[in-house]
Amino acid sequence: MRLIGLIWRNMLHRKTLSLLTILSVTVTAALIVILLLCSEGLERGAEKGYGPFEVTIGAKGSASQLALNTYYHVGAPTGNVPFALLDELHKDEGVDRAYAMTTGDNYNGFPIVGIEPGYFATRYGNEKQMAVGNMYGKLGETIVGSHIASTLGLHVGDKFQGAHGLVKGQNEAEPEGEADEEEHHHSFTYTVVGILPPLFTSDDRAVFTTLDYAWAVHEGQDAEHREVTSILIKPKTLIGAQSIKSKYGQMSNVQAIYTSKAVADVVNVVDKGSEALSIVTVICIFLAAGSILLSLVAAVNERKKDVALLRLIGKSKGFIWSSLIGEGLLLTVIGLACGILAGHLIGYLGREVVFEYTGLQLQSWQFMQGEWLLIAGTLGIGVIASAGPALQAYRVDPLQLFKS
Repeated sequence: MRLIGLIWRNMLHRKTLSLLTILSVTVTAALIVILLLCSEGLERGAEKGYGPFEVTIGAKGSASQLALNTYYHVGAPTGNVPFALLDELHKDEGVDRAYAMTTGDNYNGFPIVGIEPGYFATRYGNEKQMAVGNMYGKLGETIVGSHIASTLGLHVGDKFQGAHGLVKGQNEAEPEGEADEEEHHHSFTYTVVGILPPLFTSDDRAVFTTLDYAWAVHEGQDAEHREVTSILIKPKTLIGAQSIKSKYGQMSNVQAIYTSKAVADVVNVVDKGSEALSIVTVICIFLAAGSILLSLVAAVNERKKDVALLRLIGKSKGFIWSSLIGEGLLLTVIGLACGILAGHLIGYLGREVVFEYTGLQLQSWQFMQGEWLLIAGTLGIGVIASAGPALQAYRVDPLQLFKS
């Protein structure tokens, strides 16, 4: 009797218990894969999220909120700062590049961002050309991120109207006094002149246009009192970054932040939340190990006479040992394979929703380093959970069993 055939028939003999064991391993492995995908997406987003702009200037408030709104297009801005600051920064010897940004409107829930076209060459390099069309150059012209283009089906030449606020439908319950402003938004028409290639950052889900769009749409801001949402700064040196932060951070109602530190603070907060999910994962791991253990204990109790018969016809204790260990491993391997596939499939199906609401890119169907630990750890747990029942079968005395 071949060992593999015996293991397979034993599993089929207890279909329900085997399926429950496989399911518990599958759920655990899938949960771990999803956590790994989110963790890797977060790290990748933190690394690529702000490019070379090590210093950011905005209104007083939360540094993390300023960084998230400026670079990830998430949440509300902290306020506005005078546009005149940009001229001062251009004259500062420690500044290599500085770009003002205006936000506050949306198109179908996607943020409309006003910024100078030079931003793209500074952040992504000249090799990142337009996928289709040209860069905007005058008021009303826009380029759209690849995610928006594919999601909304936008093409070069399409026209649309924006809406006030950062979220679609945000102003549905606004007071009647603001109806005129909303009506002016609908009368202002944007034209798509270009579509960006996939940049694999949050810029993939933003609409970009000229800096002055906000002043034209919202009106009422004369040239002397114009404001912007934030200013992105690429310093020449680390010392220059320190000087810029110190100088402009002392201004009234203005804050200057180290972008990397603000993003790191956000990552740390998310990591603390991930620890709670890790506890759930550990519980699932113990449940999966318990399922394997119970499955094999039941198998030993059901097949004591079968084990004794195998011993009487000449099968060694090692054969019996291997059959129980092999059954536990086979259940583990099937559950592990299903779990890894399920985790990547869930990540693939949910990638658009996750990216749209958080700006995180989930790179499904790419083998991650953490999956090696998942495979090794799961197989190890399978062997450990199988060892007890296998040892119980190994110690069976066939003559004593038949006498009883």
